[in-house]
Amino acid sequence: MNSWNMQSLELEAHKPEILSSGEVARLVAFNLPEGERLQDHEVHERAWVIVVDGEVEVQAGEATQSGGPGFVAEFDPGERHEVRAVSDSRFLLFLAPWGGKGHPGTMSLQEKADVRERASERADGDA
Repeated sequence: MNSWNMQSLELEAHKPEILSSGEVARLVAFNLPEGERLQDHEVHERAWVIVVDGEVEVQAGEATQSGGPGFVAEFDPGERHEVRAVSDSRFLLFLAPWGGKGHPGTMSLQEKADVRERASERADGDA
């Protein structure tokens, strides 16, 4: 069994810490100072934000909700979302299944090389 005390865990601001990562899920801890944000993004997996300390505001599309310790927000795979710290905040990001369909972590080295090559060709074509 693994366990963590989220109140005393040393987390640097803006440096997410992967607490656990396996075949089925990944758990990442964040320390976000007041006024900072985890910019608008999407992930391949279903995602949950679980607030441990402080208060965050979460936006997905036109919907915005905020909450403190105990607040949980859930996002569908591919759903764009942003997390803003209303106050100094600690939260967990739970991703499952890890890596979701299309996630680079599920690709073979050859598939990654092919993707990089196609991206390079597109970039050269745009130049």
